[in-house]
Amino acid sequence: MSKTILDDLSILIEKGIYSDRDELISDAFRALLRSKPHLREELAVELYKRRKVSLSRASEICGVNIEDFKELLKEEGIELTVPELGREISKEVEEILKICR
Repeated sequence: MSKTILDDLSILIEKGIYSDRDELISDAFRALLRSKPHLREELAVELYKRRKVSLSRASEICGVNIEDFKELLKEEGIELTVPELGREISKEVEEILKICR
């Protein structure tokens, strides 16, 4: 950031509008995502791809329902990931089914 922008940010903090720089940047980031919805989509897809958020959370960030987000992932050529817990549960279910047979 340039010195001028940093000075402007400091004024908002000094006036008590924001408690600190992190709060101000967080608010600015939310405003950016509200004003440019396509960035929310980009962010949600990338966070999901990097396994930083779940499918549910990514669809929430994107502002669409889960099925629409799944479709978006499909269009982007991104496969759905199965969380490790889901794999563990699947293994346990398979073992239970073997015992029951």
